[in-house]
Amino acid sequence: MNNRPLNLAESLQQQRGRQFRNLRETAIEAVLFLSAFSAVAVTIAIMVILISESVGLFQEVSIVEFLTGREWAPLFEPPRYGILPLVCGTLVTSLVALCVSIPLGTLAATYLSEFASDSIREWVKPCLEMLAGIPTVVYGYFALLFVTPLLQSVFWSLPGFNMLSPGIVMGIMIVPLIASISEDAMRAVPRELREGSYATGATKFQTARRVIFPAAISGISSSYILAVSRAVGETMIVTVAAGLQPTVTFNPFEQAATITAYIVQVSLGDIPHGSTEYQTIFAAGLMLALLTLTFNVVGHFLSKRYRENY
Repeated sequence: MNNRPLNLAESLQQQRGRQFRNLRETAIEAVLFLSAFSAVAVTIAIMVILISESVGLFQEVSIVEFLTGREWAPLFEPPRYGILPLVCGTLVTSLVALCVSIPLGTLAATYLSEFASDSIREWVKPCLEMLAGIPTVVYGYFALLFVTPLLQSVFWSLPGFNMLSPGIVMGIMIVPLIASISEDAMRAVPRELREGSYATGATKFQTARRVIFPAAISGISSSYILAVSRAVGETMIVTVAAGLQPTVTFNPFEQAATITAYIVQVSLGDIPHGSTEYQTIFAAGLMLALLTLTFNVVGHFLSKRYRENY
């Protein structure tokens, strides 16, 4: 009889402890959910703003003319609202950047993961991270004042503003992103796969190409997708070195304007808020967001199909 009140008190204490633990777990789950949902909410909010601000422009300009028009001159009279020249400039500079960054970044990641010693890796990785930390405007002037004259010594007819020079510099800027993520993905591959490959007589390079790369394709493809998004959305390098003349061309030796360069150009001007010219900024931003989304979706399905093949 003397132990009964004590057992009841312990039972109540344990019950309160379980309730507090459940409440704490619920609060933690809610915080984690809000953290995950915040990214989705921000993305939705950005798209809502872009679409709502672009509606006024599409009430005056048809979507077909906007997507297929070959002249972009909203600040001139008469205005032209064909965004195709800006899309061409964005795609060409991004393609040049990816042609530089993907091979270099993948090779750098393979070397750091499979061939480099610990001492070399500790020296090279900070250098790559230093490249990622340089402001993009510095890269822009590097492209204009160093890379362009260097290319002009080889290509005599290359103009001062062109898409090749900023594309190459953008590629150099993106190399640390691809190299870092890909190297982490390769090093995460279980060592048993490497040892099994070596046991069959494969060399380090054969192991890296036929075993490590396919096994780490998920992380490597993620780095490629991020590189595409980074190249498409780059602003200052193309603004400084590619020129501001909208032109429908796929020749990287010519100058052209990109979507981001136009947004910077108009944002610095005295455009009245709510005017048609002002709304073109959001229409261009919406086009840029759709381009990035398209590349991400295509890259996701390609990487998924590649993983299934292996």
